[in-house]
Amino acid sequence: MSPDRRPGRLDHPPETAARLRLWLRLLATTTRIERELARRLRRRFGCSLARFDLMAQLEREPQGLTMSRLSERLMVTNGNVTGLVRRLVEDGLAVRETDPTDRRLQRVRLTERGRERFYEMARAHAAWVDELLGGLDAEARDELMGLLERLGGRALEDLRHVA
Repeated sequence: MSPDRRPGRLDHPPETAARLRLWLRLLATTTRIERELARRLRRRFGCSLARFDLMAQLEREPQGLTMSRLSERLMVTNGNVTGLVRRLVEDGLAVRETDPTDRRLQRVRLTERGRERFYEMARAHAAWVDELLGGLDAEARDELMGLLERLGGRALEDLRHVA
């Protein structure tokens, strides 16, 4: 038996194999960039990427967000959000307040100090992204954006037909 015909080997049609390679390249590229951004945030600000993402969500909503809404936006469990929020509150970067319209709900919002800290991190983050993606000129960047939008729209459309 030839090495290419081992038992259990997947024999994908060429187009499927090419799409799998593309998927793995997209994933590997995204993962490398994300790890580098996380490393820089940790080194310069002592901040995890998850904490930065949570602060970004809170910055967009000055009136605050409920824990469940934060979980939805970050696509993580309430338990993950609870720990992040607790540490933000302990560090004086966020406050928890009872929702004025529903006393059962807690809203979380950034303090002024938290907002200032987030802006400092966001400026550095933007510069790092600019640096990491700087190898693409405007034409290549626009082409890639168009392709990714097309791909994302197609993927979402395909999922709607499955459900």
